[in-house]
Amino acid sequence: MFDAMDILMIGNVVAWLRRPEVWNLSADLAQLTISIGLVGLLIGALLSGYIADLWGRKRVFQYTLFIFSFFSMLSAFSPNVYFLMLFRFLAGIGMGGELPVVSALLSEFVPGKVRGRFVVLLESFWAYGAVASALVGYFVIPSIGWQVAFLIGAIPAFLIFLIRQSVPESPRYLMAKGRYEEAERIVRKLESSAGMITQSQPVIQETVSKQKLPFKELLSSLYRRRTLTLWILWFCITFTYYSIFTWLPSALAIELSSITRSFEYVLIIALAQIPGYLSAAYLVERVGRKPILSIYLIISGLSAYLFGTSTNDFMLMLTGSLMSFFNLGAWGVLYTYTPEQYPTRAREQDLGQLQRSEESVAYLLRYLC
Repeated sequence: MFDAMDILMIGNVVAWLRRPEVWNLSADLAQLTISIGLVGLLIGALLSGYIADLWGRKRVFQYTLFIFSFFSMLSAFSPNVYFLMLFRFLAGIGMGGELPVVSALLSEFVPGKVRGRFVVLLESFWAYGAVASALVGYFVIPSIGWQVAFLIGAIPAFLIFLIRQSVPESPRYLMAKGRYEEAERIVRKLESSAGMITQSQPVIQETVSKQKLPFKELLSSLYRRRTLTLWILWFCITFTYYSIFTWLPSALAIELSSITRSFEYVLIIALAQIPGYLSAAYLVERVGRKPILSIYLIISGLSAYLFGTSTNDFMLMLTGSLMSFFNLGAWGVLYTYTPEQYPTRAREQDLGQLQRSEESVAYLLRYLC
């Protein structure tokens, strides 16, 4: 939730900083200020999968969360736009590293029969963050100041203490590292908390394969078609989402000739993301990944076209909400669909790395475009 709030809030902040009485940012500096965070996301995403395989999911989760929160806080004290860009870049590295680790950690705890629903529900909190960002833009920035927005974004730093106490390390990661007794203790504790009474048995060490899927195998004849398709899908979703929603406050401020009305419209459009995610979470296990993903992508694309050609405020609001609903629903389904296209040895041990390979390419293409 805080990830989404922070990455989308920069759009509201930049729209405010472009005002003549604030920083009077030029269009070029405004574009660079928004895009520089995505470069940080790319770097963090590329590195985190490998580091999490070495240090563990929980440790990397805490480190990257601290980096993201610390530099979000420093953003509030930026004396000029160049310091703001530096801090946004460093915060992006932390966020880019944290996002994949969370998905991998959850996926390695949840049973396969409900994994899709849980991953989509995890991603649904992005929608709540988008709404929180819009609320901050509408209520906080105009009345208290843009600096407070970044201070709110630093709140996750306090969650590190909760993570240390309540979030266990992935038993699957521990078993892959040969730490079977630690994995055993965590699993027994989880079973006990769920009311399961089981007799203690030694962990079957042979059940965890140490064979990994090399990156080059993703482009082998067996996986090339699905890998390239997933890369294209991730590019389309991240390109449309970040291109539209990070620039939506500034674009609507020009279209509506009012930054206050712009923040109001962004809030309403962001609210549509919540039912989009929840509907996808409900349908993904009942209808299937592929049909729901296809339907949501088609409607999202059509809505985006109609949004870009809207000629009045009502159509702007309606098509923007539909685009928000279906784009974010498709995003959640794709998170579930991606790792399931590869063999178990890849999904279970290198889920974070595989997912980041797709998203990192998407981030890179988004930045270059």
